[in-house]
Amino acid sequence: MTGKRVKESRVALNQLMLPEHANPMGSVHGGNIMKLVDETGGLCAMRHSRRPVVTVAMDSMTFHSPVNVGDMLMLEANMTWVGSSSMEVEVVVKTENLITGEQTHTNTAYLVYVALDEDGQTTRVPSLLIETEQEKRRWQEANARQRRRLKRS
Repeated sequence: MTGKRVKESRVALNQLMLPEHANPMGSVHGGNIMKLVDETGGLCAMRHSRRPVVTVAMDSMTFHSPVNVGDMLMLEANMTWVGSSSMEVEVVVKTENLITGEQTHTNTAYLVYVALDEDGQTTRVPSLLIETEQEKRRWQEANARQRRRLKRS
């Protein structure tokens, strides 16, 4: 099993936020955003592993600014760390006001997924090839987060 580059697994998802995503005040429900974050991260992990995956953990998610009806929600997922069967994915969430073009970072989330084989058991995944200084820094930060997660369990 060979390694894969970060850019080979990257996933971007854009979605217009509509009234059915929001509360009566026009703010998008955080749960809708969390669902999209999990889906985007899961697609990235599946693209990396080429296996079905399940979500194991989602680190805390703090919303720095609201998402409103009419905004385009933009999610980008990148692999940050890979173990033997588990993978951490960073999902960066932004909004764009389609009228003004203004973009706002709303939050960043880190999720852990595990790849499954045909019997639903964990299975090995390709290693992550680190090519840039930014990818190296992200790997080190993700490795520290993974150590903290394992201490808590």
